Amino acid sequence: MSAESVFPQLEALLPHVQKPIQYVGGELNSTVKPWDECDVRWALMYPDAYEVGLPNQGVMILYEVLNERQGVLAERTYSVWPDLEALMREHKVPQFTVDSHRPVGAFDVFGLSFSTELGYTNMLTALDLAGIPLEAEDRTVDDPIVLAGGHAAFNPEPIAEFIDCAVIGDGEQAVLEITEIVRAWKAEGRPGGREEVLFRLAKTGGVYVPRFYDVEYLPDGRIGRVVPNKSGVPWRVSKHTVMDLDEWPYPKQPLVPLAETVHERMSVEIFRGCTRGCRFCQAGMITRPVRERSITGIGEMVEKGLKATGFEEVGLLSLSSADHSEIGEIAKGLADRYTEDKIGLSLPSTRVDAFNVDLANELTRNGRRSGLTFAPEGGSERLRKVINKMVSEEDLIRTVSTAYGNGWRQVKLYFMCGLPTETDEDVLQIADMAVKVIAKGREVSGQNDIRCTVSIGGFVPKPHTPFQWAPQLSAEETDARLKKLRDKIRDDKKYGRSIGFRYHDGKPGIVEGLLSRGDRRIGSVIRAVYEAGGRFDGWREHFSYDLWMKSAEKTLPDFGVDVDWYTTRERTYEEVLPWDHLDSGLDKDWLWEDWQDSLDETEVEDCRWTPCFDCGVCPQFDTWPQLSESGKKLLPLSVVK
Repeated sequence: MSAESVFPQLEALLPHVQKPIQYVGGELNSTVKPWDECDVRWALMYPDAYEVGLPNQGVMILYEVLNERQGVLAERTYSVWPDLEALMREHKVPQFTVDSHRPVGAFDVFGLSFSTELGYTNMLTALDLAGIPLEAEDRTVDDPIVLAGGHAAFNPEPIAEFIDCAVIGDGEQAVLEITEIVRAWKAEGRPGGREEVLFRLAKTGGVYVPRFYDVEYLPDGRIGRVVPNKSGVPWRVSKHTVMDLDEWPYPKQPLVPLAETVHERMSVEIFRGCTRGCRFCQAGMITRPVRERSITGIGEMVEKGLKATGFEEVGLLSLSSADHSEIGEIAKGLADRYTEDKIGLSLPSTRVDAFNVDLANELTRNGRRSGLTFAPEGGSERLRKVINKMVSEEDLIRTVSTAYGNGWRQVKLYFMCGLPTETDEDVLQIADMAVKVIAKGREVSGQNDIRCTVSIGGFVPKPHTPFQWAPQLSAEETDARLKKLRDKIRDDKKYGRSIGFRYHDGKPGIVEGLLSRGDRRIGSVIRAVYEAGGRFDGWREHFSYDLWMKSAEKTLPDFGVDVDWYTTRERTYEEVLPWDHLDSGLDKDWLWEDWQDSLDETEVEDCRWTPCFDCGVCPQFDTWPQLSESGKKLLPLSVVK
């Protein structure tokens, strides 16, 4: 396929679409390299709209890592809105990159980062617009290698027929290894065609190529086994883990969008991994072990990033940023350094037991004092023991009391509905907790303008977690439980008006559950939804539960299974799970034991500060949780001019 820019054809369409600026490229710190001077070319995609995709740290990091390499180029592409999609089809304009508007089909590798499974139909849209056959088996040597990554790639089986390969874990080193394999294959004249380059990737043990594995099913619909069908292909594929984050200080020059995006800030990832052991949390499980970036490394990244972008806020990112062993020094050092520039600091959310007012004051010293977000997750003490979220109601009340007493007026509490063993009473206790929070806030502040917002999401069991065997609550049961909670809050005449209530109904969670624990048979559902017009399933205004259910009813009976079989059914220890051949580093027996502990309401401590619980990760990487604890200050502490 020609690599010439399609912008002349695209430009004529832009006056007829919403937000045309998201398609024009030219962002500050974007990179355009000469096509003919590079021998390996990547198109990177976050399969969502530009406003969601551009701030994505994963894509931004890989974009920069690849473009730093001699002879390698990487460009970005995002999902186009339905208005532009229709015009592109009418005028035969292919899926394009925003950097130079080259056709995606002309690249060597098309890499997609999935943080959620609800982006699968957007992937099919992009493939079709790019002129790339939807099914991997139909592609030729001239089509890009379609590569999936991100958290959802830890179970890529539902999209196995649409992708050529998947990488699980950290991408920085993985994309460079893949690049060298593709480069060598191309330099040799592409011997053996597409099959050969995929085999070279597969035999590394770190790239999963679905075509080299056969899935055998039992008469009752369960998986019998997953076996390699080609000699030299490993039985299990391992995840990639970057052990020293200071060696990978990316992004060095973060992209600055031209259009409004969901995050208008410069972000620094201060550590990866989590050992809190929340049993519902896939991200915390699959990113083990903990690896902290040093305080000096963080300081250098912030300084360079602010100079390169001009942003006025820095997000300190991780799964639980307040758990960094030097978070107090980091926050104070950055607040001191940027006092005159009024650079604000933010954490995505704050653990109840990690919050202290000194940290909160440092985070808001140079910025605005907005609301605080805490995530108790479960409404009752009993349920928090089940999910291993070791936060007592006493802890929460003490923490919000400190916040309200120090000038905050708004607190947001995040919970989940549908957790294993949950009852109506567990959920109704959320209202009781919110009332106690408001009452305490009024007491310590002496004010009546105290607000507490309760936000509730549906629980979805995820692969590689102790809850991967758990049954999911049906959409109808979820909605009924949430209605009871809503009614209880509304009926409270004294406090109800001070409690905001936001929730998602149970329907999106069922679709996410179908995709997250699905196997290869779910590919037929995804394709049927796409062909019927399904797009942007992560957006409430575009999501259609009926479309997903009708598509499942049309395709799944051929396999003797249905939606409930994948969602509300509990799994047994003996069952082969669709992702068992993908090694996240976690021992399956340990996960099962933790699942049994949850049913006994047994809590497990954070292994960073206690003896090892043998989850399996550290021995595999010959490591232990990597804590910074340098004792250093963030130098220079003088104000940066």
